[in-house]
Amino acid sequence: YTNYPDNVIRRFVREAADAGVDVFRIFDALNWVPNMALAMEEVAKAGKIVEASLCYTGDLTDPTRTKYDLNYYVDLAKRLEDHGAHILAIKDMAGLLKPQAARLLVQALRDATDLPIHLHTHDTSGNGGAMLLAAVDAGVDAVDAALSSMSGLTSQPSLNALCAALEGHPRAPTLDAGHLQALADYWDGVRALYYPFESGLKASTAEVYQHEIPGGQYSNLRPRAIQLGLGHRWGEIKRRYREVNLALGDLVKVTPTSKVVADFAMFLVQNDLTVEQAIEKAPSLDFPQSVVDFFMGRLGQPYGGFPERLQRAVLKGRTPITVRAGELLADHDFDAAAARLTERLGHPPSQRELLADALYPAVYAEYVDFTDTYGQVGPLPTVPFLYGLDVGEQVLIEIEPGKTLVVKLMAVGGLDAAGQRMVYFELNGHPREVAVADRSAAHLISARPKADPNDPTHVGASMPGKVLAVHCAPGDRVEAGQTLLVVEAMKMETAITAPAAGVVEAVLASPGDAVQARDLLLRLAAGEGAP
Repeated sequence: YTNYPDNVIRRFVREAADAGVDVFRIFDALNWVPNMALAMEEVAKAGKIVEASLCYTGDLTDPTRTKYDLNYYVDLAKRLEDHGAHILAIKDMAGLLKPQAARLLVQALRDATDLPIHLHTHDTSGNGGAMLLAAVDAGVDAVDAALSSMSGLTSQPSLNALCAALEGHPRAPTLDAGHLQALADYWDGVRALYYPFESGLKASTAEVYQHEIPGGQYSNLRPRAIQLGLGHRWGEIKRRYREVNLALGDLVKVTPTSKVVADFAMFLVQNDLTVEQAIEKAPSLDFPQSVVDFFMGRLGQPYGGFPERLQRAVLKGRTPITVRAGELLADHDFDAAAARLTERLGHPPSQRELLADALYPAVYAEYVDFTDTYGQVGPLPTVPFLYGLDVGEQVLIEIEPGKTLVVKLMAVGGLDAAGQRMVYFELNGHPREVAVADRSAAHLISARPKADPNDPTHVGASMPGKVLAVHCAPGDRVEAGQTLLVVEAMKMETAITAPAAGVVEAVLASPGDAVQARDLLLRLAAGEGAP
């Protein structure tokens, strides 16, 4: 969700190539070729296959939507070919490509380039299978599909159905239907274990042509809304998503631009605002960090430019960049990171550990803390990992070839004053016990005081989440608009800024603290520049 120094990209490509990745599908969320060129160059240097993507949005069959027309996609394809693409991918991340549009697009690209064409889509609308058949007739070289038990909705169209539909066709794939069904049956059983994590979409919906939410995002956006206490306003979030997309200039929506649209939409719903109201109240609002980064140009330059009035409102006087963000970033210091991680891990880090730290520093730090506490949980079977054990239930855990642990849950004790329970179990027949925090004991968690909206010295949380960073301390003098804290919820970061110049009197939150909307996080000294 961010830009990285060029040396991080180069090292990642080399490590992935050495690990056995042969085909690299490279895309940019804005279809901005300068953002893709470095990765394409490095993949080619590694002797691997460059599959350069054009991300599809809009509607080629709608004469009123002229921004992303055939000329736009053909020109993009030619530029990708000029930059060394070996394969051209059509990345239809929201499943917006209709059958007739697929026919038009594939034929136009086939006429413009000799590169193989690979089509990726999602089946949210239910039209995915028909669209792939139209693309096959138009000459597409490869398509993405999923085994039937894992297909449809926000996933890909059914591979089993596609193969059946193409029986007798000159381009029919030579896949055995019985073998495909056996694989589908296996994954049908696996999928049942992960039912709680389904998207909630029970049937295909042509509404996707209105809100244009990508399939991969749809499956996690609703859980995000629920966690933020907005699950009952899901319909409103989808409508705001469409409104925000148009206000941003009708974006190509794929990671990370899709996150920008979603974060902005959730922000508006949470604060009961329209886009126009957000512009009017911008001086007093803390916009999601992803929205600020977008308008700063840190994700690249959108086709057609930025909507200037909204950009001015969000940036509040800051000057955006107009070049590739990587050009402005200093190289990542891998030597310093190696020294730091050696001390933290207790051993010299591997290349993958170095890259994990460089790419996802906060997530990797959480992972290391988790494994320090719980060890490697990968060997746990799926059911006990996701759902735990019932009293009297036993599980076999193979921690390495030839070494299996036998764990049996014997009893769970009562809740103590600290919100913990003693858990009694047997490990290879020997009794053990451990104190475990009961997360359902919410009544033991003291509520934070709420920020008074009429008190200019109070700085509160704009949304529920976790404090990610604190950038000030008591006694610090701060300026209006200066970032004081950062709160994160389900990948959405929001910078909490000073409402006015003043002196920090008290910081009431620390990194890692869970907070609710309007919780008091910080107090400014009265009379110290506050209005």
